Amino acid sequence: MSGLFNNLPRKLTKKVTEKVPSQLPEKVAGAINTVTDKEEQTNAASTLKPVNNQFSKLLSVTKYLPSGARSTILSKAFGKVVPYVGTTGVYYETVEPNQVIVSLKNDKGVQNHIGSIHAVAVTLLAETATGFILGLNLPTDRMLLIKSYSVNFYRPLKKGQVAAVATLSDEQRLKILNTPKGEMVIPCVINDRESESTRDPITVEMTWAWIPKSELEARRQGRESSAQESETNNANNADNTNNSDNTDNAEQNSIDKEQTDT
Repeated sequence: MSGLFNNLPRKLTKKVTEKVPSQLPEKVAGAINTVTDKEEQTNAASTLKPVNNQFSKLLSVTKYLPSGARSTILSKAFGKVVPYVGTTGVYYETVEPNQVIVSLKNDKGVQNHIGSIHAVAVTLLAETATGFILGLNLPTDRMLLIKSYSVNFYRPLKKGQVAAVATLSDEQRLKILNTPKGEMVIPCVINDRESESTRDPITVEMTWAWIPKSELEARRQGRESSAQESETNNANNADNTNNSDNTDNAEQNSIDKEQTDT
């Protein structure tokens, strides 16, 4: 997830920008699906403006599309940002600064030995939801990095679709915006959609960190410089050892020759 802001497909963004009008047409307005009450409450409660980054641009130019078409476009675009996630079939249902909901169908390729979605696939779903909600709120001069995570399994999943819901309060969003370097535990709810149980099947906590890109680049350059110095020192030591061995051999040959002459 680390290269999110630099890797959004520009062709796709440009194409969507050209096709989406600046104002909402009446026909499109009638086609947009109604959001859930929970999503309405989340969006209505927020008074913060989105951070200006490539994520917010893509969300802005797709916001007038019907929800199904928008989710499909976002899923394809973000699948190119993180190629591995793009191969798993993760579907981006809701992508907003205060809430991200991603889901995964119970297809053969993500199943475990009992026919439900594999534990690692569920963990990936949670990592995707929490990583993207942080990415949505991160200025472009910073890089996000996963630091640690905790996953607890309390009951088996049903053999159906699973969703991961990550949320941030306005207070948390402000902290991210105003802290150049920091970390945050982002909780994530796993929704087992085929189950009627009120007990959470899995609880997840993802700890994400962010750091200025300039500092990360300086660290990388420092490590490269150290590695180069180490290689140079090793080469010099090897040359010195060879020279010493050659000198010792020459001295020994000289002694042997003197003894032979005597």
